[in-house]
Amino acid sequence: MKNLAIIGGGSWGTALAIVLAPRFSRVTLWVYETDLAARMGVARINDIYLPDCPIPTSVDITSDLAYALDGAEIVLSVMPSHLARGLYLRMLPGLNERMVFVSATKGLENHSLLRTSEVIREVVGTSRVAVISGPSFAREVARFEPTAVVAASSEPGVAEAVQAAFSGPTFRVYTSSDTIGVEIGGSIKNVVAIGAGVLHGMGLGHNAMAALITRGLAEMSRLAVAMGGKPQTLAGLAGLGDLVLTCTGDLSRNRTVGIELARGRKLEEIVNSMKMVAEGVKTTDVAVDLAERYSVEMPVAGQMFEMLHAGSSPQEAVQRLMERSLKEE
Repeated sequence: MKNLAIIGGGSWGTALAIVLAPRFSRVTLWVYETDLAARMGVARINDIYLPDCPIPTSVDITSDLAYALDGAEIVLSVMPSHLARGLYLRMLPGLNERMVFVSATKGLENHSLLRTSEVIREVVGTSRVAVISGPSFAREVARFEPTAVVAASSEPGVAEAVQAAFSGPTFRVYTSSDTIGVEIGGSIKNVVAIGAGVLHGMGLGHNAMAALITRGLAEMSRLAVAMGGKPQTLAGLAGLGDLVLTCTGDLSRNRTVGIELARGRKLEEIVNSMKMVAEGVKTTDVAVDLAERYSVEMPVAGQMFEMLHAGSSPQEAVQRLMERSLKEE
């Protein structure tokens, strides 16, 4: 049994604390909001991000970063992608070379276009980094419903160590050496999920949804392979599995953004009304930039960008995708 520090007390961080608590001698959950951390410590419920899911008394909840990291052997970071670099810089004084770092963030850094694992490597200066991703709604994980994810690391033995530490009766962890494929799949699927929400909000049926998911998977795969990932990774849990879940599940934040856009609400209004971050909004910008950098065709991502940032209507986005020049699949 090891000591685990979870950095980020949103819905996903809280769910991971709940499901992983029996696997560790000590689990510390760092929560940014001091008042929320205090309430969680007393009520054992995250009343903002994950209500109705009790947090075990063995989970130590704090808003003190140094305390959270003290004695930790595994650091599991679950913050939004745009906060990763700043938080890891703050964490540096409490980190050491013996720690294993695991990123559960499904997003990319906007200005640098780096994957979150690359940000961690750059800031911390370590290769002992893994990522976990896959079809995993936080509420279902916290309710101990069967969930399968993949842990990936390019460092020999690290993914296997995470697998051994995290796997339990309802949380099955597979391993991979393809961090690129796993992170690109986990990030770009959020962009496609916004499109799925748009289709649902427009009242379109199963044909359109199946086409979007399939062509979205093709875009994710093309980009991941161009960046050095493996195509089979995108056919697995972090690619197709997470894509199907996020495009069809009512608990998907990114899908919700698309639904509201189709109903005529403005993006700023939608985002400001949400308690949790919809990573796909920021990731859309990165997807378009990466497509240009690697000379990869990503028409779905391109139309999501036009809709989110250039004022295109959902109807225009669908029409442009349908009227693209004909080609072989």
